[in-house]
Amino acid sequence: MGLFRRRRKSAEGSLDRAADSADVKHLEEFARTRRGVEAFVEPPTTMTATTVVFVAHDGEWTRRRVRDAAAAHGLARKLGIPAYDAQVVGYPQRMREWNRKNGGRGA
Repeated sequence: MGLFRRRRKSAEGSLDRAADSADVKHLEEFARTRRGVEAFVEPPTTMTATTVVFVAHDGEWTRRRVRDAAAAHGLARKLGIPAYDAQVVGYPQRMREWNRKNGGRGA
């Protein structure tokens, strides 16, 4: 029984997978197909790599891995959307309202 078995860490020390081109493509598609998208960059933790949350005007959101915070800010700049550090500014109220209406699941 493997209840207390530890997961193996990757070479980067994180327990999850690294960002890949599919993550970037998803974020680009989300930004292209929705209005008022903003990016909220989340710092890495011991369990996850750096992530970015894209939030649309209606609060719909999606989260994907990125290489690092600089890559997240660079992607936002390339897409022409504002980017914020989530640890500093938090998340917008519209995202919380969308979660309440939609069961807390992003795109």
